[in-house]
Amino acid sequence: MELRFDSEKPIFQQLSDWIADNIIRGAFAEGSQIPSTTEISVTYKVNPATALKAVNILVDKGVIYKKRGLGMFVSEGACEMLIKERQEEFYGSYVKTMLEEAEKLGLTKQDLINMINKA
Repeated sequence: MELRFDSEKPIFQQLSDWIADNIIRGAFAEGSQIPSTTEISVTYKVNPATALKAVNILVDKGVIYKKRGLGMFVSEGACEMLIKERQEEFYGSYVKTMLEEAEKLGLTKQDLINMINKA
């Protein structure tokens, strides 16, 4: 992963998304350990507090959990939880907006399907 320091998205959010992406892809399987905040901060040359903030986002969602003295682990059902969250975000950010614009332009459902197939 390459952090984009010029991005509007904060670094901690980019790191959190990277961890989530790896859970969805299966690189961090449910029940497996993820890299420590120290490993993340050293690898990506960021402040340990930034790495901790990224991890805490996923802890707060129940995607990962801490085993005292052992590290952070991926929760059971984490992948499904993340996919559902991403699908809802996708709908709200893209599909709903697209449908609203299509309505303004007088496009039918079939017009949209044809456009998608063309892409």
